[in-house]
Amino acid sequence: MNLTLRIWRQKGANTPGEFVTYPVHNVSPDMSFLEMLDVLNEELIVRGEEPVSFEHDCREGICGSCGFLIDGMTHGPRRGTTVCQLHMRSFQDGDELTLEPWRASAFPVLKDLIVDRSAFDRIIQSGGFISAPTGSAPEANAILVPKESSDTAFDAAACIACGACVAACPNASAMLFTSAKLTHLNVLPQGQPERDERTVNMVAAMDREGFGSCTNHAECEAACPKLIPLEFIARMNRYVYRALLRPHRHPLAERIAPGAPSRAR
Repeated sequence: MNLTLRIWRQKGANTPGEFVTYPVHNVSPDMSFLEMLDVLNEELIVRGEEPVSFEHDCREGICGSCGFLIDGMTHGPRRGTTVCQLHMRSFQDGDELTLEPWRASAFPVLKDLIVDRSAFDRIIQSGGFISAPTGSAPEANAILVPKESSDTAFDAAACIACGACVAACPNASAMLFTSAKLTHLNVLPQGQPERDERTVNMVAAMDREGFGSCTNHAECEAACPKLIPLEFIARMNRYVYRALLRPHRHPLAERIAPGAPSRAR
């Protein structure tokens, strides 16, 4: 296969970028998309040119590191697939492909196809954990977990924080990511003691990072490589309302709904 790649090249966050065209020859249909970029970079290095920077780690669709737009589609044309799992047989000989990084103000471009997704880390740090006593491992059956709750938590935990939901959303909203991380802990018995505080803290952190609001375009669900369902956002909204109506309202709730009344004891 012979391809033509239009790739966004940008040396740094504070420098302008532009699209640069590269021909790629003798591409095997069995290559992954990242392996094809490896071949391109080897050719660029031989020619003394700067290789294309892109992020990757496990290359097994687990870590969420890889991710950029291919012809305007997050992770490429195949649904439920990360870039590292996308194979070149999904394309045709002679195709011209446009590669560019996630486009969101909360994800500034670091270099070429790499963006800074540390905003996700700060959302997690604000409340994505549970308090547990230290010591030996507890008995596995000490806390019984209903099957429905464990299934829901497992589905939510499938989120790999790749950022495709933000890149696909017209508002650059991070509500699918945040709702998945909240649901993962909030539906389990171990997550109940800090459920309301966790909800308020993580939603407030999401707002501080500058992500947009959800207006139900559902592009996030369509773009998610792990097929996280949109219903988790509805769950998160219910968690927020419950936290706002509890007897002792958390101070950070003012960031979410200023002036909203709290329920009397």
